Amino acid sequence: MATADCSNRTRYEDATIRRALRILENRLREPGAQLCGPNAVRDYLALWLGDREHEVFAAVFLDAQNRVIASEELFRGTLSHTAVYPREVVKRALALNAGAVIFAHNHPSGVEEPSQADRWLTEELKSALAMVDVRTLDHFVIAGRRYTSFMERGWLPESPAESKLEPAKPKRPRARKAAKRAADK
Repeated sequence: MATADCSNRTRYEDATIRRALRILENRLREPGAQLCGPNAVRDYLALWLGDREHEVFAAVFLDAQNRVIASEELFRGTLSHTAVYPREVVKRALALNAGAVIFAHNHPSGVEEPSQADRWLTEELKSALAMVDVRTLDHFVIAGRRYTSFMERGWLPESPAESKLEPAKPKRPRARKAAKRAADK
């Protein structure tokens, strides 16, 4: 009898989670809906990816005003690994005319700490997307109800293009100065 109650409760909870996901998706898709910070997207991603039994790499594509265009599962892997191809991510961002992207993947192990490979991949994706003027806003690692945000950890610094600092003035080549001095003599 306890087993039947447990399975009914699990089915009921799963149905509730699916309803909550639909509500969150609808809110994010409303005209003018914006992501105002990591909490808004984190809650959605934790519900979406938190209970997966295999690794999934997903992206939330945003327009220039940080309004959600689409949230998609891009790659699916095994229990502990997902192959992610930056070229495919760039193609999808361009197809959606995205101005920014937030990445997320889950760790079915329950450990939310990103691996060195996760950090390296994020840098590769950020560099590839920057070439086509798509900003990388964050990368979340979801482990059940726990998460790690790369932005909150300071692992996604501003790129030079986004920096408020003035670019350095180019130095004059020495050869030009030498040629000018020789011409003056």
